[in-house]
Amino acid sequence: QVQLVESGGGLVQAGGSLRLSCAASGIIFRSVIMAWYRQAPGKQRELVATITTGGSTNHADSVKGRFTISRDNAKNTVYLQMNSLKPEDTAVYYCRTIWRSTIYWGQGTQVTVSS
Repeated sequence: QVQLVESGGGLVQAGGSLRLSCAASGIIFRSVIMAWYRQAPGKQRELVATITTGGSTNHADSVKGRFTISRDNAKNTVYLQMNSLKPEDTAVYYCRTIWRSTIYWGQGTQVTVSS
């Protein structure tokens, strides 16, 4: 079955960095678009970044210049490098993909940025 497993979250001070990973299984990873979303307490889940099968990326304006999405098809893994973190980046971060017309989400990883 399809599984997306995130890791790399944690507690960091403002201005710090974290790298999130999302390992995928049960899919042909190189053939799917991957995305990172986040959900802060009391807010709707929002799109953070996407990466296509060809490696083209798109980042939300709120993270542009600070976050970078990338992928390693040999490892079936997508990454989110987060630099210059701000308290408003505090959220649960999820990876997502669509495989055979079904949306799959990971379980999420908590990122907390202290001021």
